[in-house]
Amino acid sequence: MATKNLSNGNSNNHEEETALEHIIKSLETPTMKCEGTHFDSQVPHTFVIFGASGDLAKKKIYPTLWWLFRDNLLPKPTKFCGYARSKLSVAELRAKCHQYMKVQPHEQAKYEEFWQLNSYQAGSYDQRADFVAFRDHLDRLDCSCSCNRLFYLALPPSVFEQVTVNIKEICLSQSGWNRVIIEKPFGRDDVSSKKLSDHLASLFLEEQLYRIDHYLGKEMVQNLMTIRFANKILNSTWNRENIASVVITFKEPFGTQGRGGYFDEFGIIRDVMQNHLLQILSLVAMEKPCSCQPDDIRDEKVKVLKSIAPLTLDDMVLGQYVGNPEGKGEAREGYLDDPTVSKDSNTPTYAVGALHINNERWEGVPFILRCGKALNERKAEVRIQYRDVPGDIFEGNSKRNELVIRVQPGEALYFKMMTKSPGITFDIEETELDLTYEHRYKDSYLPDAYERLILDVFCGSQMHFVRTDELREAWRIFTPVLHEIERSKVKPIPYVFGSRGPKEADLMKAENNFKYYGSYKWHGKK
Repeated sequence: MATKNLSNGNSNNHEEETALEHIIKSLETPTMKCEGTHFDSQVPHTFVIFGASGDLAKKKIYPTLWWLFRDNLLPKPTKFCGYARSKLSVAELRAKCHQYMKVQPHEQAKYEEFWQLNSYQAGSYDQRADFVAFRDHLDRLDCSCSCNRLFYLALPPSVFEQVTVNIKEICLSQSGWNRVIIEKPFGRDDVSSKKLSDHLASLFLEEQLYRIDHYLGKEMVQNLMTIRFANKILNSTWNRENIASVVITFKEPFGTQGRGGYFDEFGIIRDVMQNHLLQILSLVAMEKPCSCQPDDIRDEKVKVLKSIAPLTLDDMVLGQYVGNPEGKGEAREGYLDDPTVSKDSNTPTYAVGALHINNERWEGVPFILRCGKALNERKAEVRIQYRDVPGDIFEGNSKRNELVIRVQPGEALYFKMMTKSPGITFDIEETELDLTYEHRYKDSYLPDAYERLILDVFCGSQMHFVRTDELREAWRIFTPVLHEIERSKVKPIPYVFGSRGPKEADLMKAENNFKYYGSYKWHGKK
């Protein structure tokens, strides 16, 4: 969903209603049918942030709520209430968040209005009396016999169960709907994930739960269904007869940045591959759903996951970055140089895994998931590589076509193809059919992923959230190899900070029918 920036700093009530109605209308199209999208202005909404003093809250949740409020996309009245163990005033909370809010000078009055709707209460996560006091605080905010409540759990796993019990027993609205937003990690393996899912199922209905994977809110990820099912020219070639391999990539040019202790507990496979990349795979590979209703789409995603065999070590290449003596700053230090990381840690910071889908459409087509930290660039993309043209008449100079869906940075869709070089010669070269968003949609505002997803929760749409059975299948695929890595103490391959990763990864991709030429440069790249 790409919308124009609706904020101008002096909107009147009619303009605010028009902006909201425009978004609501877009949410009610067949591509994103939501329940409860006609917000009742007489019903108060309260958005509760547990863990309000933490990094996620100040960097993502509060900025997102401000942007939605700024653009008049939230129901009225909506109030915001933070809860955490830290003793803070709203002014202190505001100061912690301010650098991430992107406030323009002409928005100052609106910004003040936003913070006037905020409150904060300190309390423990395991004391019932603190939650009773918090419920009383929420009741005073609502000032109504009817209210709807949204609870965002930006919390460490250690307090999750107790907090959810206290929400269920004490803090739920008794007169309106309640929705609970849950951040990953959703467990560490199949056993811990099942325990968490069973716990949540004992407290809430599935339709009340919103397991957030922010990659499902990104523009190009949300565009995958349209690309696939609204274009005959692509849909008819989307199969094993035409496609050689699919590579889904996530790269970061920085290391753990002082968060090595947290990262070492999970590693790159749990942090990125098992959730973000597998979710993208399911959207790329799923069959056409019978409608655009959320559960019809999620049913098809689950079918794909059920067709994937569990990964083994033979399907993977693991790496761990080391310092670059020629680098600057952080680049000079390796993963094991982080004082919060054990000196003998075998946690991978880079991983490539080749998955195979055992169904009629995809049998024999490798889906290669690749992710890593401390690499040569920041990039997330889907690369569909087509098979070689049969009956080559160009003496081996023709290269494979590729459809590239650039998720970040610089959203784009481009198709690599061969063409004759301009001029009198008959040489051939690689070029592209290019849809770069900053060129084609330069006047459009692309919302942050969290904006889309939090607005979906207000609307009651679970299309872009992870269902329990999706989560179960994802852990079924990855749990065996994660346990094998931990049990056998597999030593990751060292790679230099700022490189492309271990050379063995390129070899694995080649063995899985992906050809890397290294000769093409996308001109739309920043």
